[in-house]
Amino acid sequence: MKKLYIVLALLMMVGCTTTGHFKVPEGSSLYIYKRPQPVDITANGTVTTKPFFWTAAGVPPNGGIPYRLEQNGQVLKEGRLRTKFRVVSLFWPPLAPIYWPMGFNPDITYDLINDTQE
Repeated sequence: MKKLYIVLALLMMVGCTTTGHFKVPEGSSLYIYKRPQPVDITANGTVTTKPFFWTAAGVPPNGGIPYRLEQNGQVLKEGRLRTKFRVVSLFWPPLAPIYWPMGFNPDITYDLINDTQE
């Protein structure tokens, strides 16, 4: 029974986050989806954050997750990041398919230095 609780707790954490891999200029801050605080970028470039609403759906330049890259209070770049539908949101009660269906694409690296998303 204890193992079941552990598995359920892990599933809850997975259902509440999305993870992407980024390359950003040294000393810069990355703001995602018009959120007021920059995301934390680990040493290997991993970013884990809350999922996104349907407004983040689509393919850049007109669709996707809006981002802003800043350094010393100056905006270096703005644009949109490719997204992926989160299948786990279909199984996450009560209404994750409505509120959190979009996430980072874990199969690509968002290289904001060279402006590539591959």
